[in-house]
Amino acid sequence: MKREHIIQFIEKQKTAFIGSVDEAGFPNMKAMFAPRKIEGNCFYFSTNTSSMRSQQFMKNPKASIYFYRRGRFKYEGIMLTGTMEVLQDNDIKQEIWQIGDTMFYKQGVTDPDFCVLKFTAVKGRHYCDLKSESFNFEELE
Repeated sequence: MKREHIIQFIEKQKTAFIGSVDEAGFPNMKAMFAPRKIEGNCFYFSTNTSSMRSQQFMKNPKASIYFYRRGRFKYEGIMLTGTMEVLQDNDIKQEIWQIGDTMFYKQGVTDPDFCVLKFTAVKGRHYCDLKSESFNFEELE
């Protein structure tokens, strides 16, 4: 498994599935828009500070993200596990801000309910053509 393949695959997807852990220790899953920025093993998403997911990550940073493509004859999926940080830093908020975001955040990029989720991948699992492969993200070529 090559890092380049993983990043290129993720960049083509429109939806990401984000996993968090609730207060009782159960996994929670949510579909979100794909990451707005990918840098090394870090993936950046936009969301509401007040959201249940953000609150869960503030209490427990363990997380997973999943991407898939279902073709007519081929299914491919990549799951990454790691940690999620809830960022309020104005520089990163400005960097991933998009014009249409004002529809969700009326006060603009400085809206206190606008935050950035920064996922840092540690390991993962790739599935394609009836084969699965586990990997450590930082050890990929």
